Amino acid sequence: MNIVKAGNAAFAKSTRIVSYLTPEEVKALEDAVSGNRKAERDALLIQVLFQTGLRISELLSLTPQSMQHFEGSTVISVIGKGHKPRQVACPEDLSHRIKSYCYDHEIEVKDRIFSINRKRAWKILSEAGKAAGLNKDIWPHLLRHSNAVESLRQHGNPRALQDHLGHSTVSMSMRYLSTLTTEDSLRIQGKVKFD
Repeated sequence: MNIVKAGNAAFAKSTRIVSYLTPEEVKALEDAVSGNRKAERDALLIQVLFQTGLRISELLSLTPQSMQHFEGSTVISVIGKGHKPRQVACPEDLSHRIKSYCYDHEIEVKDRIFSINRKRAWKILSEAGKAAGLNKDIWPHLLRHSNAVESLRQHGNPRALQDHLGHSTVSMSMRYLSTLTTEDSLRIQGKVKFD
């Protein structure tokens, strides 16, 4: 009996669909903050979380000095979970947007780009989700999930995703691949005709 329960629990964990936002939903979030007093900051916060997959603690410790270069492209140096350093790819458009924001707001090299706390970041995202009319809870880690799913959808490499997200094992990254596979299976099976 215990073996069956353990097997069912492992199956449920591996086939569970991870909650995430589509790029269109992320755009709706960004559009929803356009009327905020700190609209530029809030929109940038949303895009940095989505396009880099940073954890909220990593994002809140981000400074202009964190922006570096690797083979002509921008990378962000962070200290991740367990105090492990890693470099995260940063799309060039986003890199320019971050640098412009820092320049316009006179953010010094060692100053935090987002001078808010975790609670405020959660509130910004939650309110944006409501304003966008999204029928789901929105929190910082949801944008990390969204980055993972979109990255896998585009490149399909769980090992690269593991490094990008700073996961200690590839099994953490595989749950995103499992989500895509489960969704594809449901779409395919939904088209089967039995008449």
